[in-house]
Amino acid sequence: MASETDYVTLISNDGFSFLVQRSSARISPVIKRMLDPNGAFMEAKDNTCTLQNINGIVLEKVCEYLYYNEKHKDASDVPDMDFPTELCLELLMASDYLNI
Repeated sequence: MASETDYVTLISNDGFSFLVQRSSARISPVIKRMLDPNGAFMEAKDNTCTLQNINGIVLEKVCEYLYYNEKHKDASDVPDMDFPTELCLELLMASDYLNI
């Protein structure tokens, strides 16, 4: 059994891996539950979350958002992130799935 680390790995449905700070990843309640050491999910044991609903391009943008959100969590008048128009629908579906 692996111990809780400062970083977790998020894996897309097409096999891309992203090493993300645990504090940023836990912004998503879904990922937070997956990584809960007292929960029943395997992800907590190996600090890896495979997200079958999200492809690599979208997951990369999700990771950027997680860091952006954590960086600006206490700030006001934060500028919006720029997202490619062609990814908006997929990003919306990913954000709904991850509850972010």
